Amino acid sequence: MNLDTHLRHISGIGYIHGRRLAEINLLTVSDLINHFPFRYDDFSEIVQINEAQLNSKVTLKGEIWSIKNIFTRYGKKLTQAIFNDGTNSINLTWFNSTYLAKSIKVGDKLQISGKLTKYGSKLSIIMPVWEKIPDVSSYSTPRAGRNNESLHTGGLIAVYPETEGISSKWLRTKISQILPKAELFIEDPLPEEIRNGMIPLKEAYQKIHSPEDFKDVQDATERLSFDEIFWIQLKTLIVKNNWQNKPSIGKWTIDNGQLTNFLNSLSFQLTQAQQKVLKEILKDLQKGIAMNRLVQGEVGSGKTVVAAIVAYIAHLNGFKTLYMAPTEILAFQHYSTFKKLLEPFKIEVGLYTGSRKFTRVSQVSRVPKVPRGEKTKSGIEPRDTLDTLGTRDTPAIIIGTHALLSDKLIASDVGLVIIDEQQRFGVEQRAILRNKAKIPHFLTMTATPIPRTVALTLYGDLDLSIIDELPKGRIPVKTHVVPSKKRPDAYKFIEQRVKEGEQIYIITPLIEISETLKTVKAATDEFEKLKKVFAKLKLGLLHGRLKPKEKAQILQDFKNRLIDILVSTSVVEVGVDVSNATIMVIEGAERFGLSQLHQLRGRVGRGNRQSYCLIFPSSEESGIISRLKNLERISDGLKLSEIDLKIRGSGEIFGKRQSGRFDLKIASFSNLELIEKTRLAAQKILSGDPSLAKYPRLRVKLSSFEKVAPD
Repeated sequence: MNLDTHLRHISGIGYIHGRRLAEINLLTVSDLINHFPFRYDDFSEIVQINEAQLNSKVTLKGEIWSIKNIFTRYGKKLTQAIFNDGTNSINLTWFNSTYLAKSIKVGDKLQISGKLTKYGSKLSIIMPVWEKIPDVSSYSTPRAGRNNESLHTGGLIAVYPETEGISSKWLRTKISQILPKAELFIEDPLPEEIRNGMIPLKEAYQKIHSPEDFKDVQDATERLSFDEIFWIQLKTLIVKNNWQNKPSIGKWTIDNGQLTNFLNSLSFQLTQAQQKVLKEILKDLQKGIAMNRLVQGEVGSGKTVVAAIVAYIAHLNGFKTLYMAPTEILAFQHYSTFKKLLEPFKIEVGLYTGSRKFTRVSQVSRVPKVPRGEKTKSGIEPRDTLDTLGTRDTPAIIIGTHALLSDKLIASDVGLVIIDEQQRFGVEQRAILRNKAKIPHFLTMTATPIPRTVALTLYGDLDLSIIDELPKGRIPVKTHVVPSKKRPDAYKFIEQRVKEGEQIYIITPLIEISETLKTVKAATDEFEKLKKVFAKLKLGLLHGRLKPKEKAQILQDFKNRLIDILVSTSVVEVGVDVSNATIMVIEGAERFGLSQLHQLRGRVGRGNRQSYCLIFPSSEESGIISRLKNLERISDGLKLSEIDLKIRGSGEIFGKRQSGRFDLKIASFSNLELIEKTRLAAQKILSGDPSLAKYPRLRVKLSSFEKVAPD
């Protein structure tokens, strides 16, 4: 057995438990020992029954006097036992655990832990944790703390994230069996000068899974948290160093006269924030090394205009631009924006997506007709003339989706690569796009509010610019969390606004009803219901499973006011800009993170009328309402993202699909002290030894570490 051994091959686990473990992403021995407890039950107080305090967590040693299964007339299955420690008796009750009547026999000596309560006149513990002990020769109170025979009781007891068929007790048992063997393969890669008093790695694993006290938990958490963030920091800084050492594409010239002409052609003035970010980008372009910058800005803050200006400068310097968007909807939106801004300057913009490959008639006419499969003198197959972009005839700016990664796309002289909503693309996808050009400038953009601590860690290889200002005259969106009793009033309000010529979004988190999320509104189901509610209005339905042409047509109809209410999934989160839409309704709002809700809210309020965001939760639990109420009082996306990070973690910032790349097992992105400490440690290592030649263990560990930043 080693750290890479599959858990199904471990004695006592097998296929069934292996499949259950896989459901919570535990596949190997390494995965299992890195499955850390999320809390600990303190059962360290070992007392006698007659001295135990009601409503306290206790550990008792005694004997089972009776045990039986009871089936109630309501269908409940109970296992009840009488437990005596020589000073008194108490009742033990388990639910849906009828197998215990076979596992525990009368006369068995047990150590049990749980909360002591009173049911009627009888002392009781509901769902106690238990384990058999070989002998109870004395019922005198023993020393508090853990011992080798006590795994589930009598100390700090680890409680793990579970799944059906995999309990914390099962996990404690298996980890206690596997960890001693796994430790033989654990090498501590951190040099002593970086460890700086933290406990060794093997000791950290021992203490996190089986601590003697909370000091052990603290020491283990400190070490394991440090390691998690340190590897991200080290990898990120290495990427940044490598990027800065790449051969230069040469300094770009900024023609201030032509730049001024372009800015004067705009129908608006750049905000101060846009001007500041543009200056930072222009400074990068004149350094002589490839730019690698992330621009973060609110929905509607004007990131696209800044990108168009940079693409214009690339054209003036003789370079082409590739611009990749995460969806066709967004690609079409940017294509339209770039054409409007750049074609007056005789700069051609092309669109290259899964459903739209532009064809050049002049290109086709120059290619002789030869049988398919044979090549012309130029070496280009006739069928490729439809998809392949040549060199001289290639548009100066190519807007596209994942299709830009296609091997058919051959674009020379690319000096600028722009990626929008960059966190929606995998590392490998971004690397492929970068490699299509020799050494381009790299500009990534996101409307997702990223907390400072996350940006410092995950995007430390990028220079960060923030557009923290909306265009002047933008009317703040009024946000209300609407209780279910006020839904009819909200519908009347919506109907009245439509009569006044305005349009509405209604967002649902799912496309179709899920049996596991029956209370969550689904777009298809909601669409049918709302057609009856708003019988006199025109409704449209938009979701990710529609064909690109269907999506484009629905959006065009909405823009042309042929649709009053657009029922949609969160596909409208980015890229949809309809200034006449003034109300954003979000169903099942608790299913979204605050950052995502904020981005959805940003789809309205883009015209000169007062706009509203109506938040309809499907649950009115106090914790859910309290979290959503943050949107009523906070309009700053960064502040909302910080709240999201503390409450729900990175998955609520980046979305579930992407969050897996950033998941931390024990550390927290909100821990600024840890972020700065690990960054300083990584800088210290690399400043003295950029190649890590003196640290072979670091190199080995880093080679197996999952990439979290572009190479």
